[in-house]
Amino acid sequence: MSDFIWVEKYRPKTIEECILPENIKKTFRDFLNTGEIPNMLLAGPPGVGKTTVAKALCNELGADYYVINGSDEGRFLDTVRNNARNFASTVSLSSEAKHKVVIIDEADNTGNDVQLLLRAFIEEFANNCRFIFTCNYKNKILEPLHSRCAVVEFGIKGKEKAQIASQFFKRLNDILELEKIETDKKVLVELINKHFPDWRRVLNECQRYSVSGKIDSGILVHFSDVNVNDVIKNLKTKNFPEVRKWVNSNLDNDSTVLLRRVYDALYEVLDGPSIAACVLIVSKYQYQAAFVADQEINLLAALTEIMVECSFK
Repeated sequence: MSDFIWVEKYRPKTIEECILPENIKKTFRDFLNTGEIPNMLLAGPPGVGKTTVAKALCNELGADYYVINGSDEGRFLDTVRNNARNFASTVSLSSEAKHKVVIIDEADNTGNDVQLLLRAFIEEFANNCRFIFTCNYKNKILEPLHSRCAVVEFGIKGKEKAQIASQFFKRLNDILELEKIETDKKVLVELINKHFPDWRRVLNECQRYSVSGKIDSGILVHFSDVNVNDVIKNLKTKNFPEVRKWVNSNLDNDSTVLLRRVYDALYEVLDGPSIAACVLIVSKYQYQAAFVADQEINLLAALTEIMVECSFK
């Protein structure tokens, strides 16, 4: 299965292969040079490579590792207690590294009880095991756990964006050549710009669009810029059925990006006090988008609250 899914088939195996800003890559080079893996919290948006970096670091140091997904089994206290404890409490006879590693992916989707248990595990198994947590929102990690980790922010600053996007374009182009997919380079640029910096999403979308054997301008209709003018008009007139239709027609897009575009458009048409209210509403629902079960309901709820609470010029 991993040979079929591109994100697994072409997952970088070393830190040098990972596409990262230089300052972040240097941090992990330093860990490699010392041969030590600290307890870490890797924070940043989805798809930027947090889990890939964690696995690459373990692979290069020869460390045995075990991955628990916080959105799945990581939600259940008994599962984490049993699986993590069984792995962390035993000594590896084949590992070249000083410690085993437990990777808790999407740790911000675990409950407080699980996080407190993991905090206790960090101390209990300090001689044998290290813990790496990945998260989209570090403020959802409890302070007792947060404070016991070295925090690495996977942020991409303005001046770095073009360079990182260019590196990913080259990587993506190489992958498509290996897969013998005929490609329109301009379409790749459009796709990268749309989902930046979510490389996982870009690669998944490329694989989806490539089933016909080519990626060309014909797919642009699937990810063209979202027209927010219609939804702004319907928010202003409190036309809920049309707002709902707009949400349904844009479900293929990232809801956090949609909310940002709606906010940008609303800024020009809301009364002054309502702009502040809109900021709070958008930030609340963007935050919730990371862990809600139904993105459609979350987006519709955000737009409904804007419609009810905000006044238009």
